Amino acid sequence: MRIALFHNLASGGAKRAVYEWTRGLAAAHSVHVYTLSTADHAFCDVRPYTPVHRVFDFHPQPLFRSPLGRLNRLQYWRDLRALTQLGRRIGAEIDRGGYDVVFAHPCRYTSIPAFLSMLRTPPVYYLHEPFGADFPPSIARSYARRPRPLVDRLDPLLRLQRSAIERARRRSLARTRLLANSAFTRDRMRATYGAAALVVHCGVDVEAFQPHADSATDNTVVSVGELAPHKGFDFLVESLATLPAAQRPTLTLVCNVGRDDETRYVQELAARRGVDLRLRWRLSTTELAAEYRRARLCVYAPVAEGFGLVPLEAMACGIPIVAVAEGGVPESVVDGVTGRLVPRDAQRFGEAVRALMTDAGEHRRLSANARDYVCRDWTWDGSVRRLDTALRTTVSDGDAANGTRDTGR
Repeated sequence: MRIALFHNLASGGAKRAVYEWTRGLAAAHSVHVYTLSTADHAFCDVRPYTPVHRVFDFHPQPLFRSPLGRLNRLQYWRDLRALTQLGRRIGAEIDRGGYDVVFAHPCRYTSIPAFLSMLRTPPVYYLHEPFGADFPPSIARSYARRPRPLVDRLDPLLRLQRSAIERARRRSLARTRLLANSAFTRDRMRATYGAAALVVHCGVDVEAFQPHADSATDNTVVSVGELAPHKGFDFLVESLATLPAAQRPTLTLVCNVGRDDETRYVQELAARRGVDLRLRWRLSTTELAAEYRRARLCVYAPVAEGFGLVPLEAMACGIPIVAVAEGGVPESVVDGVTGRLVPRDAQRFGEAVRALMTDAGEHRRLSANARDYVCRDWTWDGSVRRLDTALRTTVSDGDAANGTRDTGR
């Protein structure tokens, strides 16, 4: 197949997945990448695996500072118009390229790229998380502006921005085949938009993430992700604070990016609660794997996470998981087999951590199970095979609808 892959992604789990899929698909197909200048191209760099890496310049409108912040809605609307115009160029170039299928990933401004509705080439969009008016969920912070629902309802610029984004999303959804990272994401999209999606799970690099015989057993737990409210790092601090000081582990957070105000919030919360907090930033894959192996447990508590690669990476390193039983997390963590799934209750979460930190036999059992489970069911090779089948089906369906093409493949 000739595949045009589009993304506008920052560093993180979604870009790691794009890297692994590009690398895997490129072994059997021709993959050309189309992206924007606002994406992170250095993190999990796909350029070694594609003969074409086409970058389109996009410069977001400058934002106003308080007290003119509401005018930023107009700036966002102008960005959407510019992205729509740019999308016409991208779509036309892809259609001229004679590709069999477009494999699209999120645009950080619109979620599903607006140009998918303009394509003649069959598009497939991968849902790394649900989107819609109620997602991601809003999480209150003392440093953030208080919600003003009445003012928001009366704000014409806000209505203009939201309606423009929603129209663009629905147009793209109407003619795009959807793949989802979890049953949770699939079900949320069905409930919000009536859209059907096929679940194609991600995987983990079991060679890069693997146990070492000399792995440390520090009194440390680790969590990974963007330092943002929806990642639930404050909940982890509160949970560890329920433990006696003598049994309280150090919390290591490995973050790719983070807002300064959220970083201060979590640091100050840890200081007040007596939790030893250690922050690590933008680690390489090798360094990240070392942090997993250094810890006794991986703790994971994002709010309504679509899926999450973190539990898979930790389990591949032979590290048991204590995670919240919500979102797509229960689709990879098996309670009582590879870790513990706990409701979002700080006392119960803390007790689950304490039990696994102190029960050496149970820790060994879950560690061995975790590695075996990931190697059996969650490799990137398996994920690429499922993705390849989904893309081929899209091409076949398009050929059947338009008449069989003689493409020489």
